[in-house]
Amino acid sequence: MKIKTISITLITLTLVGLIGYRITKNSEESEKGGGKGDKKPPMLVDAIVVSETNFANTISLSGSIEANENVEIRSEVSGIVEKIYFAEGTNVSKGQVLLKVNDIELRAQLSQAITRQSLASENERRAKLLLQKEAISQEEYEIASAEFRSLKAQTQLIQAQIAKTSIRAPFSGKIGLRNISPGTYVTPTTLITKLVSSNQVKISFSIPEKYASEVENNTPIQFTIPNNTQKFTAKIYAIEPEIETSTRTLKIRAIAENPNGKLLAGTFATIELPLKNIKGAIQIPSEAVVPVQDGKVVYIANNGKAKEVKIETIARTDKDVIVTQGVKSGDTILTSGVMALKDEADIKVKVKQEKLPTSNF
Repeated sequence: MKIKTISITLITLTLVGLIGYRITKNSEESEKGGGKGDKKPPMLVDAIVVSETNFANTISLSGSIEANENVEIRSEVSGIVEKIYFAEGTNVSKGQVLLKVNDIELRAQLSQAITRQSLASENERRAKLLLQKEAISQEEYEIASAEFRSLKAQTQLIQAQIAKTSIRAPFSGKIGLRNISPGTYVTPTTLITKLVSSNQVKISFSIPEKYASEVENNTPIQFTIPNNTQKFTAKIYAIEPEIETSTRTLKIRAIAENPNGKLLAGTFATIELPLKNIKGAIQIPSEAVVPVQDGKVVYIANNGKAKEVKIETIARTDKDVIVTQGVKSGDTILTSGVMALKDEADIKVKVKQEKLPTSNF
């Protein structure tokens, strides 16, 4: 009985040992197999080797064309329009009479004022003679003299009012559409027409504040207008002395010749503004740049691994980016699969041999 019990016990222990050994063996093999399956092969990526170069940096901006001089023609005096001397849409010269307001009442007042002035002048002359003979006092003479000067000033005032009834062009330019007819009663609030000087035009535009220190007066620019392939030239002549706080931009104005009248005020303009040349900059494809929360990064090949590098850029187009900090000449920049890369990821690099174009921005 004891021998049978001992035998059963030994058999049971042997079976348990075998089962335990097999479980342990299977577990080790499973771990080894799992470790081999988790290890990913290196990621195949394209790359380029970058080098420093100098670039003539140009930015594209939107602006508008404005008339060099633009004024609303109004009458300084109220009255009936007697005659109109201009035709709509024609050119006029500086000082040319455009409009005549009826001045019959003013001329009557002038005649009366001249008569009073003549009488006061004679009284002043007699008073002076009497003063010399000591027939009147100095005070009496000064009263007569003051009255003469007052009436003379009134005469000059009426003459000035009469002069204002002839409305003249303040500068040479093109007259717009008129809003009045002969017989219209005009006041200083009545818009008669507009006068525009079109031999030259102004181009107004704004630039981001980071470029403010790179723009100077007399800098030539080029611009185009819609539905016209011709490139026009202008020259910067005025720069706003302060940054506009609401938009963080600086307003600039250039002037362009317009002898043929092709450039109309109010037209949209696309401007190419040259900035200072960028020295020692590096040009990389846009697809190599990864935007992150606090800026931009690129990945550099470093001993078979991807190294994340933060960069500073100054200009960008649809294809390329100009880098000023973070990348140096000779670095191998990864250009494909960058969105899936992580720092220190294993990579297999295929370097492209084509040279990047050194185009202007």
